[in-house]
Amino acid sequence: MDKTYGSPQEAVADIGDGASLAVGGFGLCGNPMQLISALHDKGVSGLSVVSNNCGVDDWGLGILLADKRIAKMTSSYVGENKEFARQFLTGELEVELTPQGTLAEKLRAGGCGIAAFYTLAGVGTQVAEGGLPQKYNADGSVAKASEAKETREINGTTYVLEDSITTDFGLVHALKGDTHGNLVFDRSARNFNPLAAMAGRVTIAQVEELVQPGELDPDSIHLPGVYVQRVVAVGKDIEKRIEKLTVQKPSPTPPPQSQKEA
Repeated sequence: MDKTYGSPQEAVADIGDGASLAVGGFGLCGNPMQLISALHDKGVSGLSVVSNNCGVDDWGLGILLADKRIAKMTSSYVGENKEFARQFLTGELEVELTPQGTLAEKLRAGGCGIAAFYTLAGVGTQVAEGGLPQKYNADGSVAKASEAKETREINGTTYVLEDSITTDFGLVHALKGDTHGNLVFDRSARNFNPLAAMAGRVTIAQVEELVQPGELDPDSIHLPGVYVQRVVAVGKDIEKRIEKLTVQKPSPTPPPQSQKEA
């Protein structure tokens, strides 16, 4: 039952070229940066990545993207990553843009063994009707567009059928975890990390604090260890781009008592 690995490098050692990944994180929050860096150092390429966004130019998944390691992104938005936008518009990167709630449910459903589901999101748009550019040619023309999806009327309302997502690996970041893979996430880092963990056939969790089984309050566990195959401790001193030090200005010094009386 002990799922711990000695280092991020050891934990990602069997991820090869062309693998599909579900990666946690929401903007600059909750990124499994140590696992991403280890994967970058390993030199793999041709990756198909599912994540809410692609980090920024020099952080998160952005470091893989900058070195042309990612062939396809399935995301909710481009965000602040200029290289993401550049590669997409010049035909170097395939991108499947998906409504954020739909993407979350695709990952969750995949982890629960649900093949597909009906949703209102995207009905009446290119999300359902097809024609949404996924890959461009170098001259700006569309090389690949999305296909039309099945729709169905249920109780007088039209829904679109969305396929669920499963990937070869899941990479996630958690605040705490035990050696059995039970995880606790911190605030907004809980948005996509549990879902990415569920979708991965082999999920690797980097945790800031590693504890023994029984040390986590069962009612406080956000994701059970059944979804996690590998755990690696990275410590609490890792860089977190989302966190910024703010210092309160000191209050003005009150005048001496004698001046008040005067």
